[in-house]
Amino acid sequence: MTGLWAISTAGFLATAMTYGPARMGFGLFLGEFRSDFSLSTGMAGLISTLGFSGFLVGLLVAYALLARRGPRWPVTLGLGAATAGFALVALAPNAVVLAAGVLLAMASAGFSWAPFNDAAHRVIADQDRPRALSLVSTGTSVGVAAAGLTALALHMLGLSWRLGWAGFALAGALATLVNAFDLGGEAARPGPRPDRRLAELVHRAAWPIYGVAASYGTVSAIWISFAADRVQQAGGLPGLAPAAAPGVVFLAYGIFGLSGALTGWLHERLGLPRLLYALQATAALSVGLVALAPAMWSAVLLSAGLQGAHVMMTSAALSFWTERLYPDAPSRGFTAALLAVAAGSAFGPAAAGYLSQAAGGGAMFLTTAALPAITLLLLIRATIRERPVAD
Repeated sequence: MTGLWAISTAGFLATAMTYGPARMGFGLFLGEFRSDFSLSTGMAGLISTLGFSGFLVGLLVAYALLARRGPRWPVTLGLGAATAGFALVALAPNAVVLAAGVLLAMASAGFSWAPFNDAAHRVIADQDRPRALSLVSTGTSVGVAAAGLTALALHMLGLSWRLGWAGFALAGALATLVNAFDLGGEAARPGPRPDRRLAELVHRAAWPIYGVAASYGTVSAIWISFAADRVQQAGGLPGLAPAAAPGVVFLAYGIFGLSGALTGWLHERLGLPRLLYALQATAALSVGLVALAPAMWSAVLLSAGLQGAHVMMTSAALSFWTERLYPDAPSRGFTAALLAVAAGSAFGPAAAGYLSQAAGGGAMFLTTAALPAITLLLLIRATIRERPVAD
């Protein structure tokens, strides 16, 4: 298998598992978890925040491993954590074990993306790299859609959610084996040491990246954690049992998220600033729709579709952006951006859970929608660069 297809396939499978059911699974099955483990909205927010905090820790550990051991170690360790987390959730007898499984599963995402920037930079030609990175990021969409379809099938067949998580564990084990095999040779070489040229990461040219990344992390984590539950608590979608709504929501999210494969094409035609403006507007509209019309088919599907496109395209845009700003060490720049994503992700669900408990789901989502709207206004005033920060 050539470097392009080996890295693309390995990355696609890694992101499909870690950014699919591992990262989205808690929000997807929150209705069942509420019932079986007596979770309040505030407690659900805390568990989600715990998982996203694991993502933050995973990023830091992965970066250190990448510098010392190369991409194979952090990626396979992350997929192993996802597999173990899936199994724990499937067997969970109480909320404590559930939270531990969610933590392991969601932490896996921190291990399993940035290393592919380094691997791609080493073994894939410049002209092919955007296509490879787009395929890696698109794995998320397929993983989310498959998880949504799994949840919907389990509901329609009257089967336990535990069977779904057991299936996720088997798929995670397979993805681990594929990545351990494909991330060899030149792609497995260690990356740059973490303590070199760190001043680049706080260069003024990089500030807009961190603002976009933090906003993106906060908004996407809140939507992932509570949007499907918002629809279910509002009575579900007309003509469909409330318990089936989350599967539909995440299936639409994943299918429309496949548009992330077009990010490179849109970037070439719109340029980075206009692409980012459009993505912030998309995020605000997506969150606003689930706030105002959680029981309307068109609004819910549009919200899920826009959120899927926003998440996949923004992640790919951050990857392109950091790869160009930090051409000598792309994983370092991308890890810094992902740390900002993780910080927003860790803060968002806990705050949203308690705000929802105090003021209601509609008010919480409307407040969340204001964040990408403010980010859009700030971006319009900012200077967005794509040249290396050493220039």
